[in-house]
Amino acid sequence: MQINEKTHSRFKKLIELLKQHSRLLIVLQDNPDPDAIAAACALRKIANSLTEIKCSIAHGGTIGRAENRALVNYLNLNLHSCSGIDFGKFDLIAMVDAQPATGNTSLPESVVPNIVIDHHPARRKSRQVQFTDIRSRYGATSTILLEYLIKADIAVDMQLATALLYGIRSDTQDLGREAIKSDIEAIEFLYPFANKRMLSEIQIGSVPREYFQMLESALRNARVYGNSIITSLGTITNPDMIGEVADLLLREEKTTWTMCSGIFEGRILISIRAMGPDYRADKVIKRLVARKGTGGGHMTYAGGQVPLQHKTAGEAAKLEKYLEKKFLKITGSSHLAAEKLIL
Repeated sequence: MQINEKTHSRFKKLIELLKQHSRLLIVLQDNPDPDAIAAACALRKIANSLTEIKCSIAHGGTIGRAENRALVNYLNLNLHSCSGIDFGKFDLIAMVDAQPATGNTSLPESVVPNIVIDHHPARRKSRQVQFTDIRSRYGATSTILLEYLIKADIAVDMQLATALLYGIRSDTQDLGREAIKSDIEAIEFLYPFANKRMLSEIQIGSVPREYFQMLESALRNARVYGNSIITSLGTITNPDMIGEVADLLLREEKTTWTMCSGIFEGRILISIRAMGPDYRADKVIKRLVARKGTGGGHMTYAGGQVPLQHKTAGEAAKLEKYLEKKFLKITGSSHLAAEKLIL
């Protein structure tokens, strides 16, 4: 596998930074996905193999999506909740597959991380970070971390290879979404070392009955406006369902835009999906939540959140409707009459 020049130039600085500290906390986004989980494990592997630093991994929110839970169980990961973390006990903090001030992590605003490794577009606050490796062209953060493992000449065991492979496949939808040559080469490199049976089991992870009840509600509430579909899950306990539903709706044959929202822990969470070379979900989400919340993502998929700030249930529902109308206006479908997806 060919290693990016940036990996060569950044590797030495990363290791020097790790060696100067004793306790590392790796912070993931709230409700972390397979790419984030795998990338965190890879960074921990590098730190444990080349330095004496002690590592912990933390996140906010939940791990609700079935395949994400299956991956965590397979890796036997001890993930900590950010709500129970004393950040002052760590002299080094890293973020992988996330950046500060994005609104989708539970890292306190007063805490500036020392390390950021990510494949999302660079944020302004990331300029304050001591070490950054942000490559927005990459399809997955796991690909970046794999390059570091290869540069360090660290053998990738079966568990880690399986996690990294699944992380890259998941974030690029099996290389069908915003993947580059480096992602393809990473999958080719990892495949011989991965547990193929476990890959299949992770992908079809079991789900509780509530999953199907929530899915039915999402489909019943779905409204079609030309080439756009919007739906709301209402108040939810599993925020991962928002992105999962947005993905599912995009499979409708005439649809090029989807938006799914839901209310979770005092915020309206939004997932947007797009299909087409000229569509920019990342730009749409930023316009959608402008001056009300935060958002970001990639060309074909993006997410955002708007704090409710003690609004009543009625006020929250009104705000959610406002966001839906704004989405339809931005995507050029507001002039169309609504049709039910399921009659």
